[in-house]
Amino acid sequence: MIPYHELFENSRRWAAARKAEDPAFFETLAAGQDPAYLYIGCADSRVPANEIMGVGPGDVFVHRNIGNVVANTDLNVGAVIEYAVVNLNVQHIIVCGHYECGGVRAAMQPRDLGILNPWLRNIRDVYRLHEAELGAITDEHRRYERLVELNVVEQCLNVIKTAAVQRAYLHHGAPIVHGWVFDLRQGQLRDLEIDFAARLRDIQKIYNLMDAPPAP
Repeated sequence: MIPYHELFENSRRWAAARKAEDPAFFETLAAGQDPAYLYIGCADSRVPANEIMGVGPGDVFVHRNIGNVVANTDLNVGAVIEYAVVNLNVQHIIVCGHYECGGVRAAMQPRDLGILNPWLRNIRDVYRLHEAELGAITDEHRRYERLVELNVVEQCLNVIKTAAVQRAYLHHGAPIVHGWVFDLRQGQLRDLEIDFAARLRDIQKIYNLMDAPPAP
């Protein structure tokens, strides 16, 4: 573990290196943000959004929580999506899970986890929705990895259900919603290749909030 008192020195070295590369770096950064991406990921310390995407400060708007959950009752993630879509005009929304996710592992355990129970219930609900598929996977580790993937897909659907995303896509053709998984062992991102237009059509059969026909 890095000692607490070293963090500020690390920050000073980082800032000095940035200024050496680009003297106007912090002036540009302070002038405002115009990210094209909203990243909704897990709070796991091993999955830093900017680094795994290979982008710098100002390039991606980030929200993280345990298990990369998009719950309709969570004002935090709801406000982030609304701000990113309406005020920042992001073009892409990425929900990114990761293998070796402690939140998903915990959701698979029949244990009382206190305050975590209502949060993990969102992931347990994903298991319930896909119980037949998951139950058919005999390898326990592969079953767990598949739940990681299915959780990403379901959270993407929860993003698509929001009025902000539906409205923006109807009027501007963006944002597009993507589902990714980060493989910690390989250091690689995997695109789950969610068909956004098809998913939006399916969602709007029930969750259409635009007082308009479903998207073509």
